[in-house]
Parts: sequence; C-alpha cells; structure tokens
Amino acid sequence: MRVFKRFDLTEDHRYTLSEATKGIVNKVKSPLLIDVFLEGEDFPSEFRRLQNETRQILEEFEAKNSNIVFNFINPLEDEAARDRNIKQLSNRGLTPMQLNVQESGKTSQAVIFPWALASYNDQTVSIPLIKNKIGASQQDLVTNSVQHLEYAFADGFKKLVTPKYQKIAVLKGNNEIDDKYIADFIKKIGEYYFIAPFTLDSVSKNPQKSLRDLNNYDLVIAAKPTEAFTEEEKFVLDQYTMNGGKSLWLVDAVAIEKDSLYNENRRNFAVPRDLNLTDFFFKYGVRINPVITSSFYSAPLTVAFGEGSNAQFQHLRWPYSPLASTNNIHPIVNNLNLVRFDFANQLDTLKNNIKKTILLESAPLSKLEGMPKEIRLDLVTQEQDPAEFNKGNQPLAVLLEGEFESVYKNRVKPFPLKQEKSSSVPTKMIVIADGDVIKNDVVRNIPQELGFDRWTGKIYGNKEFLLNAVNYLLDDTGLINIRSKTIEVAFLNHQKIAAEKTKWQLINIALPLVLLAIFGFTYNYIRKKRYAA
Repeated sequence: MRVFKRFDLTEDHRYTLSEATKGIVNKVKSPLLIDVFLEGEDFPSEFRRLQNETRQILEEFEAKNSNIVFNFINPLEDEAARDRNIKQLSNRGLTPMQLNVQESGKTSQAVIFPWALASYNDQTVSIPLIKNKIGASQQDLVTNSVQHLEYAFADGFKKLVTPKYQKIAVLKGNNEIDDKYIADFIKKIGEYYFIAPFTLDSVSKNPQKSLRDLNNYDLVIAAKPTEAFTEEEKFVLDQYTMNGGKSLWLVDAVAIEKDSLYNENRRNFAVPRDLNLTDFFFKYGVRINPVITSSFYSAPLTVAFGEGSNAQFQHLRWPYSPLASTNNIHPIVNNLNLVRFDFANQLDTLKNNIKKTILLESAPLSKLEGMPKEIRLDLVTQEQDPAEFNKGNQPLAVLLEGEFESVYKNRVKPFPLKQEKSSSVPTKMIVIADGDVIKNDVVRNIPQELGFDRWTGKIYGNKEFLLNAVNYLLDDTGLINIRSKTIEVAFLNHQKIAAEKTKWQLINIALPLVLLAIFGFTYNYIRKKRYAA
C-alpha cells in the first residue's frame, strides 16, 4: 500500500492551502490547464523567487487535485517569434513588464510576462501574478505578489468552476453616473455575479411592487446619484435593508466636477448637494458632511502648459485627489494599493448599536474646506504649505454591520405597506463619501481600466477595493480572507553582494583549498611520524 503525504514546514505556512481554496479546487472535475508565462533566463533574483513560489503553489494545487495541470512557457525564447508573441499576449490583456536587473553592480533591462492563463471546459481566464503597489521597490513588489498568489489562482479557478447565482441591482432614476463611466467595474463584477439596472422611477406609481422586485436582488449599488431621493424611494430602500438587503453607496455631498474646471476661466464653485439622504444615513449611524477633504498626499493632476506643438504636460500636486489607505487589517482593505478619490467629502460615525469599521481614510496631512468654495485649476502651480493640512486622517469610507433600525420607525410612512419592518435582520452596508471612486476614464468613447491613470501610468486600488467590498457584502468572504495571509520573503542584498563579491569568492573557492592543503599536510606529517622506522 502506497501512502502519500505532504508536510509544510515553513514558519508562515505559505504552502498550506486555505479551506476556501480547497473548496474551489475540489470542484475541478475535468482537466484544468494552466500556462504560466513567468519563464526566462534573464530574470532578476527577486522575480526568480516569484517564479519558484508560483511553481510551488501550483504543485500544491496539483497535489490536491490531479485534474490541475500546469506548465511554464517562455514567450520570448524564440527570437523570430518574439514580437508576434508579445503582440498576441498584449491583445489578450497580458501586458509585459519591464524590469531593472542588477548584477555585479551593473543595471540592465529585462522584459517579462507575469501572467498565467487557466483553461477549463472551453473557458479561459487570465491570472495576474504581479500585485502592483504604488512606490514599491522590486523586492516589495515581489513580496506583495507572493502573498497574492494563492488568492490570484483561487480567484481564477472560481470564475471557471463556480456558477453565478447572486444578483446585483445598479440603481437608476436619480441621475446616477453614466454607464460608460462605471463600465469597467460592472464588467469586473459581472464575472462573479448577475448584474441588472433597477430604476426607482416606478416607485411613484407602484411602490409595493418596486419593493418586491428590489427584494429579489442581493445587493444594490448607488453610483454617484445627483438628484434628490423622494420619501417613497427612501422608504423602499429602507425596507429593502430591513429585509436583509446589502447596499454599496458612493455619494457626493458636494457638487463639483474636475472637468468643469477646464473652461476659459479655469475655475468653478463647489456647492453643497442635497440628496435628501441626511436622515437616511443618520439613522443608520453615519453622516456625510458637505465639506471637501483635501490632502497634501494626493494623486497628481496632469496639466498642459503652452499651445499647439509647444504644449508640455506636467504632473502637479492636486490636493483635491486625496490618496486613501488604512492601517486596518480588515480583509476588504488588507494589502490594498492606494485608492484615489476626487473631491471627497468627510464622514462622521454616530453612536448606535451598529458596528462601524473605517475602511479608508485620508493621509494625516489633510484639511477640510467648507462650502461654497471656489476651486481654481491654477492651484497646481502654487506651493502648498504642509502646515495648513493639520486636520489629521479623515474617514472616507465606512462599513456598517448589524441589525439596523428603520429610518421610518415611529414616523408617518410615505405609503402603506402590509409587512412593514421597524428593524432589520443582520445585514451590511458600505458608505463611501465620493462617487468618483467607481468612475473610470473614457477615451474616444472607450472605457478605460478603473484606477488606471493614463498620464502617469500608475494603477490605483479603486477596482480591487470595490470588488472586495462587493465580495464582503455578499458574504463571499472565503477568497478575500486569503488576502490576509502574511508571507515573509527574504531577499539578497545586491549592493552588499557587489561590494563584497571578491571576499566571498575567496571564502568559497580559496578557503576550501587552503583547508584541504592543511589537512593533507597534517595527515601526511602524522602518517610519516607514526610509521617511520
């Protein structure tokens, strides 16, 4: 009888698959083929580590289920087909990555494809092997990526083997953001859930039916509404929450758009925006204040100086695009890249029985600007005084969990309802004080990737944050909990290697020869002395 067992003796248990991953892997009933393009001879040592860790985690998958088969491919090995392969992979969204390679104190360039393709039952998904983080060194990039590997593969496998069943309603009827500006995120969550628009206009005609229809959805997303909600609409949304419905709110309490600054005067006024939701959120335990949170630590604004062919583009500090993060280890935001906001407001949490978790906040160098406020584009050319940003971290996104009390408890109801509820079953809600967090750029009427700044080439964490938020709200927590796994990756010090190269060559080559010579001389001396006549 043959017994097979694998033991993970690493301190951080990096090769021990989580229960959520095992559940997904066990659903693979036919061959699942994985092509990994992280292969080549000119890799820096950090990325060879990522290559080895990728191979190790795939061996764990293969050991768990023999239907999982993988192989490593070098798309750049054949010089004749190199350009064609790069073009074909890029057309599939598998963009190459250019690296700096430091060896013997010298720096060179290398191109790699940190991607994998997984195929199962005539379906194929791409799996990113790199976890980008703004400002990270190559070593930090690899560390983040190694921690992300199990999640990346489990997430890809889930798309292939798990059928969709939960439904999300994207609210319409209150002049929400246009579809083309949320297209990238809707496309992303469409890989996991069923998505449909839901118009609240029907509430005025038949609110009871609207509520029944809305209760068929597991989650509603309100993406930057700009027209006030009626009491009837609020009552429907309130009762949806009382029935256990989850919601994701991206709300602006101030009316100002970045595009409105590109006029002849290069300025505009920011004014409060009344959505008639103050009492709605207040009852649930949060308040969105009609102020702008500006930060010294912010995303740059790209401005053209000059005209025609003499125009030059510069990336200048724009305090109204704060970059948000958190020290919280909640699975929604753990190991998350910086999230870019635009004209963000400020949140207050209020005391009630609801559990509140601050998910994102501005940097410590922040300030609050009251309304109305003139916003001038030429602010980017002025030197900002850090001393003015003295309000500390400002909450920008909060998670609410618990049994909510109805906004309309002990109040006159907008319309009669037979099965009205005054308190909810346990449910969840996320409120984000900026509607632009979900907004992708549109170039020539083509939606761009959410979080990607085409001027600087940086990728912010907006899409990952919102995807994690949706997963968590829908109790799809197995995968995002994998992201909390911490792995310590040790790297060689390249500067120390270059500086001490000769010393260690002597130690590793000359020292063994010297020791061998001493041993031989000593052995022969003792032998002659012992056996001398």
